[in-house]
Amino acid sequence: MEPLASKIRPKSLSEFVGQEHLVGRGKPIVEAIKKKHLFSFIFWGPPGVGKTTLARIYAKSLNAEFYQLSAVSAGKEDVRRIVESGGGLMGNKTRVLFLDEIHRFNKAQQDFLLPYVESGKLTLIGATTENPSFEVIAPLLSRCRVFVMNELKPEEIKKIISRTGLKIDEEPANWLVAMANGDARQAINLIETANDLYGKITVQTLKDALQSKHLRYDKKGEEHYNTISAFIKSMRAGSPDAALYYLARMVDAGEDPKFIARRMVIFASEDVGLAQPTALVVANEVFRAVEIIGLPECAINLAHGAVYLAQCKKDRRAYDGIMAAMEDVKDHGNLPIPLKIRNAPTKLMKNLGYGKDYERYDKEGLLPEKLKGKKYLKDTAADGA
Repeated sequence: MEPLASKIRPKSLSEFVGQEHLVGRGKPIVEAIKKKHLFSFIFWGPPGVGKTTLARIYAKSLNAEFYQLSAVSAGKEDVRRIVESGGGLMGNKTRVLFLDEIHRFNKAQQDFLLPYVESGKLTLIGATTENPSFEVIAPLLSRCRVFVMNELKPEEIKKIISRTGLKIDEEPANWLVAMANGDARQAINLIETANDLYGKITVQTLKDALQSKHLRYDKKGEEHYNTISAFIKSMRAGSPDAALYYLARMVDAGEDPKFIARRMVIFASEDVGLAQPTALVVANEVFRAVEIIGLPECAINLAHGAVYLAQCKKDRRAYDGIMAAMEDVKDHGNLPIPLKIRNAPTKLMKNLGYGKDYERYDKEGLLPEKLKGKKYLKDTAADGA
């Protein structure tokens, strides 16, 4: 039986919900469709935000033949079969290959795609939850534009839920939106499971369905993100036992060890930060060990790093500081840089006051006038950090 998420999948941009920065008026995907512009690109974003759906809509709108592969199970031969069964063209239809989890293709497999993308035999649309800068080889990345897709907003999740055709009262709908955490597919799957198992959708049946064995660990689904979240929060709380338990669950489920190690590198700067600067060194070495050794032995390296990070003191000031600074950049744009710290390579610039009164170790007057006195780095770590 066709899953509910597939049944209600939007068929056109007018039905698509979210990602206004891509599908709003005058935005890239809309303009590409309007101008019949066929090009290769990669969608980067969390699960359940419309990557597959938008790729399908794009291909259909350009009258292209759409093929979908998952990099988890597909290989070179799958790509070759798509290309060679017609040379990349079917009448006047160009072939679009949607490669889900493109980061799972190794270097050799990505290299194999290159000539087909270059020659135009395939238009590639990749989808990934991982940073393409690290996971996609440079030659392929240079031939693709990267579009970032964001978590869906609560009101967008509610709009999608309303399209299921199932009766959902306000209380379970609100609970579902909070639980979904921006992932529409997760919300729809849970609604479907609750309805199939219990015949009605309430907060209780949703909670019962969430515990059901029908929803098992999926390396790109809900349990994947729930488990890595529990792992990180356990390290943040300083509990090596809990961190080891969730690490063991991920290893046992066959999670990509580089995914785990990468999150540990982020954690070392985000949560440990200034309290133990060498944590970043340790986390990077764990990542390197994982790359060199691989499973199953690299689980030991991951455990070493997880226990170390869990036991470190925590200090999020550097992370909080850059987030606050980025908010000001977003809110205020490029504010004028004070004249005294501007570069003055020419006489004209010097005459205009560039570099005037600059003192090497003077901390005053370094921020734009509008942000004068602003402190991004707090003096001490927050209590309990």
